[in-house]
Amino acid sequence: MIQPYNEETCYKAAAIISSGGLIAFRTDTFYGLGADPLNAPAVGRINELKGREDKPILLLISDLGEVDRFVAQAEFFKLTAAPHWPAPLTLIGAALTNVPAELTAGTNTIGLRLPDDEDVRDLVRSCGGALTATSANTSGEPPARTAKEVEQYFPQGIDLIVDGGEVTATQPSTVVDVSRGKARLLREGVVSREMLKDFL
Repeated sequence: MIQPYNEETCYKAAAIISSGGLIAFRTDTFYGLGADPLNAPAVGRINELKGREDKPILLLISDLGEVDRFVAQAEFFKLTAAPHWPAPLTLIGAALTNVPAELTAGTNTIGLRLPDDEDVRDLVRSCGGALTATSANTSGEPPARTAKEVEQYFPQGIDLIVDGGEVTATQPSTVVDVSRGKARLLREGVVSREMLKDFL
């Protein structure tokens, strides 16, 4: 079911997420699959849909304060993140022990991103402040760029597709690991290595 992004759709998405359902939505890069990150069965459904196993799942957060729910040594993480967020920049930190293994895939780390898009942040905030945001595609296929592409990938299994329009990004988010006290670039994406040279 595809619904346009608006306040009413945000309410519907929040109800689905709180009941353990799945949504798809436009992130600040591509379309992503959203579930309550602390609901292990819901997160497990995402892996089943995508046909993949044992890969970490990143989260989008609505506000910097949400870091405390997921990251150990959260104050260090927030101090590191604050100068660079919001941005299409995923930062990886040490995960708290209550973070489901379905998210960490045994790495004991968790990737978070504060998106540079007010509509996306508002949707995430409506859904409890944090959502999974792994790309909306089956394993090995390119990420969906429109709500219709999401529907083509997943004709069943998603409770709501929030149509936020076609994405403008041509690259995924940049990924930097800060879990060991220093910044290490894992994937160069929208935010270039040059833009992060002082950080790295």
